[in-house]
Amino acid sequence: METGGPPELKPSPLTRLNTFVAKTRVGKRFKLTERNTTFTTELRAGTATFLTMAYILAVNASILSDSGGPCSVANCVPLCSDASVSVANCTGPTQRVIQPDESCKFAPVNPGYTECLTTIRKDLIVATVASSLIGCVIMGVFANLPLALAPGMGANAYFAYTVVGFHGSGNISYENALAAVFIEGLIFLLISAVGLRAQLAKLIPKPVRISSSAGIGLFLAFIGLQNNQGIGLIGFSSSTLITIGACPASSRVSVAPVVTFPNGTVALLPGGSVSGDIMCLHNRMESPTFWLGVVGFVIIAYCLIKNVKGAMIYGIVFVTAVSWFRNTDVTAFPKTPQGDSAYEYFKKVVDIHTIQSTAGALSFSNINKGYFWEALVTFLYVDILDTTGTLYSMARFAGFANSNGEFEGQYFAFMSDASSIVIGSLLGTSPVTTFIESSTGIREGGRTGMTALTVAGYFMLAFFFTPLLASIPAWAVGPPLILVGVLMMRSVVEIDWDDMRQAVPAFITLLLMPLTYSIAYGLIGGIGTYIVLNFYDWVQGVLCKYGIVKGGRSNDTVVINGSAAGDGVVVGNSVNGSDKSVEV
Repeated sequence: METGGPPELKPSPLTRLNTFVAKTRVGKRFKLTERNTTFTTELRAGTATFLTMAYILAVNASILSDSGGPCSVANCVPLCSDASVSVANCTGPTQRVIQPDESCKFAPVNPGYTECLTTIRKDLIVATVASSLIGCVIMGVFANLPLALAPGMGANAYFAYTVVGFHGSGNISYENALAAVFIEGLIFLLISAVGLRAQLAKLIPKPVRISSSAGIGLFLAFIGLQNNQGIGLIGFSSSTLITIGACPASSRVSVAPVVTFPNGTVALLPGGSVSGDIMCLHNRMESPTFWLGVVGFVIIAYCLIKNVKGAMIYGIVFVTAVSWFRNTDVTAFPKTPQGDSAYEYFKKVVDIHTIQSTAGALSFSNINKGYFWEALVTFLYVDILDTTGTLYSMARFAGFANSNGEFEGQYFAFMSDASSIVIGSLLGTSPVTTFIESSTGIREGGRTGMTALTVAGYFMLAFFFTPLLASIPAWAVGPPLILVGVLMMRSVVEIDWDDMRQAVPAFITLLLMPLTYSIAYGLIGGIGTYIVLNFYDWVQGVLCKYGIVKGGRSNDTVVINGSAAGDGVVVGNSVNGSDKSVEV
């Protein structure tokens, strides 16, 4: 009796879909098969990336609106000296109409100015969505990389609190600051177009470039542990700077630099700002939202251990869904005026807002002032170091970078974020950059521009569903940021920790990125340390080459490597009989 073989298993609908898409022009254009990925994997990766970075919609708008935007004294309204009486009825013998002046922008903030700020905040949410969407489309279509773009954290804070100042108290206006970003973006675009940016990036020493990926991971984890964009485990300490936190909102207080005058008056220091609710007075480790965030952390970590696809998404969605229930200890909408306002906005579900004031608000009136160019140069060097470092780190994390640090599509990747900066400034937002949260999607398997286009698709939906996306709480975003930091630490094994010329700069880079809250400062510290530690050997090598200094009998070399990874040029041998070569 003949027996047939086992019945052939029919491929699942998803498998058939992935096979079909891979064979289409679109699949071939995005190189799905070549990069060992699938259509559904790219969709899942884009979803994870977007959910992790969706907080930027609310956070960026909140930070930039603190600058006051284009709001001015002209938006303030006259008030009666008796706050309980309207201006129309302000006719009593002891009453007078107070005309607005510069003080109307500060506490107690004038109602007219507050109304303007509310409109500006909605404008900035739309500006954030539009600039991010355009940047992601350019990155996905032209560079074919799984990297998402949005206004960068750090650059937006510098823009709002240092350049423009709280409610316009800085050196230049919001309109002039946008002009500085616009010009800086054009310069950055030119540098990228002629290929100079790639050459500048190649000058980053190899140990610094390797450690920057892990440094960014620590930076992400540090953000995820804080209160504003994380689970709140870390809080401020007046004696040790940071300490354990995780206390309920009722136990947290704001911190501000103040000066006390001889008459007892207390005022905010010039240039200072109030840091909201970062210090725990008591009840540490008793925050319900912290423990909900821990549950989300455990869900994601367990899914990662079991290699469950979509791990990041499950954690974010679970914590967010629980937090949307009101009248609980973990609600994202507490019974406060701010919570009530957020809840009313959330209940709209669908809301379409058109930009009214921030688009095209640029002004070049102060282009001849030193403050204008100081801001422009600062934005430029931060973008060159920060965005370029992030791009290389993400490419390395995804496995795209070769031994020279180069990767496929890097020219268009450079052009993508440079052009996005120009577009963002025209819409009214601070510099746009490649987001380090892209690593979340890369972890989910994203390998092509389809991931970036998926993120762009979600940003398109955000035009209509901003109330929902703006309501993802910080304690839902914190856990994936921490765990992405874990995944990005793997690059430290590539550093030669036995060679102090590599170990010290690498460690400085790792250390400074989270502790200075800046990728750029980490790179500057690492590069500077590397130059200082190797400068003597470089000079001696050059002197030996031209016979100014005679070297000992040794086969050792000093290698100056412009690409920071290979193709070096021997400029000297015999470094005092040392057995080590120096590579830059």
